[in-house]
Amino acid sequence: MEEVKVVGFWGSPYVYRVIWALKLKGIEFEYIEEDLSNKSKLLLQLNPLHKKVPVFIHGGKSFAESLVILEYIDEMWPQNPLLLPDDPNERAIARFWMKYVDDQREQFLRFWKTTGEEQEKATRDVRNVLRILEENGLGDKKFFGGNDIGMADLAFGLIALWIEVLEEAAGVKILEHNSLPRLMAWIENFNNVDVIKENHPDRPQLLEYLKGLREKYLSQPTS
Repeated sequence: MEEVKVVGFWGSPYVYRVIWALKLKGIEFEYIEEDLSNKSKLLLQLNPLHKKVPVFIHGGKSFAESLVILEYIDEMWPQNPLLLPDDPNERAIARFWMKYVDDQREQFLRFWKTTGEEQEKATRDVRNVLRILEENGLGDKKFFGGNDIGMADLAFGLIALWIEVLEEAAGVKILEHNSLPRLMAWIENFNNVDVIKENHPDRPQLLEYLKGLREKYLSQPTS
């Protein structure tokens, strides 16, 4: 098999999307850790447009953007488990929710980057986003695509593993069992998948990193 490499950063949920997909499919790969505070020549060469991780390398060719990489992995290695459904309608629905979560990327982080009234508003806004998922995305399903974990679930990994740490770093509460029972059940189901349990950032390390990064954001002068 041609060589597979992932250029990533240990604390990125978008990098873990790719790692989870490869692990679910049993694809061996080399992981290359990137220092985002001192970006390497390799990263700047492979992703000169956005200069971000993840970058995926297969057979000497490289490309970026985690959702694009996920679809490539699913098409290149179609053996079970398929990450996107076979049914065109269900596949379109999965892609809709994947795009939805990436469109809300800044929304998920704004409460962590702000304080005071701005943080209160950001907290209300992200709760509204989660209610949309609660009421429209899951239904009575175990995962977004049904009974098995799929690509849409990997896209929502930020909610399952990072939101709680962001909450603690920012001193606010976003996830509420009473108002989000389906979503909280999904988080438990997601985190109980072996590949997820075995591949995620160290929580204390992630918390320390996010607290420090939040301090940097808040210390920057506003225009």
